[in-house]
Amino acid sequence: MDHIDQSHRVLFEEFSPEENQAGGEAVHPIFANMPSSVSFNKLRKRLLRQVRQAIDDFGMLNGQKRWLVGVSGGKDSYGLLALLMDLQWRGLLPVELIACNLDQGQPNFPKNVLPDYLTSIGIRHRIEYRDTYSIVKEKVPAGGTYCALCSRLRRGNLYRIAREEGCDALVLGHHREDILETFFMNFFHGGRLATMPAKLLNDDGDLMVLRPLAYAAEDDLAKFAAAMAFPIIPCDLCGTQDGLERNAMKAMLSDIERRMPGRKDTMLRALGHANPSHLLDPKLFDFQTLLADPKP
Repeated sequence: MDHIDQSHRVLFEEFSPEENQAGGEAVHPIFANMPSSVSFNKLRKRLLRQVRQAIDDFGMLNGQKRWLVGVSGGKDSYGLLALLMDLQWRGLLPVELIACNLDQGQPNFPKNVLPDYLTSIGIRHRIEYRDTYSIVKEKVPAGGTYCALCSRLRRGNLYRIAREEGCDALVLGHHREDILETFFMNFFHGGRLATMPAKLLNDDGDLMVLRPLAYAAEDDLAKFAAAMAFPIIPCDLCGTQDGLERNAMKAMLSDIERRMPGRKDTMLRALGHANPSHLLDPKLFDFQTLLADPKP
């Protein structure tokens, strides 16, 4: 991820000298009230570069015209939307953006927060109400965790909305840590090597699922959200339980990163450098016909 191929240089060229002059950089109006600190500008530009690189690396713009951007009210989806709006404003993202929140009927959900915010930043949006919370409460046994079923129901509704809005893709705010945590959950509990891909074709074959924050660090997104003062809606309205497998993976990765800084980036790079002949899956590599050349 640190290397940028010369064929992609136009996409990843730095901001122009005029833009980089102190106080002279052209910025999207969404950043107009942000402090012009060096640290915030570096953070914003780093996130923009990472999003642009993910979009290019995984061909996210191939044939795309309209994206439905899922906005949950959390730091990641807020950050994703702001970064995509900035790239669109700069002429680097030639797609129409529609922000969408699915109100799933959780108790005490603040219904006005997202519509008010999305209106204030001038983004076309759709707020959809579907009481999936009651379904989850009914189906999940006492003491069980809601997240898996809740996520499946949410995804199904977002696919439907994307189709109704004529979108080519559903765009989600999953970041580096989400991808690594999912990999280790599959590794430890599912017995397979798999994670969230940055680009996925849905089962029906009519929509792409895109994750432009695939290279972005969660800590960076948290700092970005704090600086932007996004109106965060907590993801504990339905009583999300502690001790989930994902929380265990998050703690494990945090401990590894604390003891060996830089390991998260190394692990993410590893996911992009698979070597099938050095694994144990005969469906990916033909071990049966692998023979040594006879000595002359």
